[in-house]
Amino acid sequence: MTIGLKNSGLSGLNKGLFISFEGIDGVGKTTQVEALRDFLQARGLEVVVTREPGGTPLGEQLRNILLHGGAISARTEALLFAADRAQHAAQIIIPALRRGAVVITDRYIDSSLAYQSGGRELTMQDVRDLSEWASNCLWPDRTYLLDMSEKDAFVRLHGQADRMESAGFDFAQRTREAFLDLAKQNAQRFCVLDATLPACDLSKLIAKDMCELLDNAGICDKKSPEAPENQGF
Repeated sequence: MTIGLKNSGLSGLNKGLFISFEGIDGVGKTTQVEALRDFLQARGLEVVVTREPGGTPLGEQLRNILLHGGAISARTEALLFAADRAQHAAQIIIPALRRGAVVITDRYIDSSLAYQSGGRELTMQDVRDLSEWASNCLWPDRTYLLDMSEKDAFVRLHGQADRMESAGFDFAQRTREAFLDLAKQNAQRFCVLDATLPACDLSKLIAKDMCELLDNAGICDKKSPEAPENQGF
């Protein structure tokens, strides 16, 4: 399988960058999404922050069903995630990339692969095929996988629970292993980070990597901020 915007079959998407954050619940994705947004906006770049499930009005309705709607069969869950992703890509991600924006999403296809096949025992290929059909084979340029043990992640949640987070340690362990397997299979796209590090240290590592991505993509800063290590995340 070919991964990456340049090979997605969708024309005109090479102006922007598509970034995803992945990991089991409780690893601190939202904190890092916000830090990266602030870093990029300080460089004068247009940044679109979004999430899955959600990201569109329809997606937010589907998110409520998926996370708080009670028991859902595995096939139904996969189809609802695919419907959310199809609308998300068409309404938010693709138009932003065509404008030359940096799109940052909190979860994307890899979450479906890890949670629905690794965690919920659907076949990986079925979930991949459905996700690629829904997104028109749109994959991120970079995926930041924030990794920590399921025990540490659950401690961070402080009793927060939705349907996914309440599934138990065995589910979290299977899902984490699935994420790490995906990272090994797609090493060029993934950047695996130790989520037990202080948040500011993680932000600096991500910012440094993003600077290289921006340079390689030929995306010029509209401002000249300090180096990542001096920005005080």
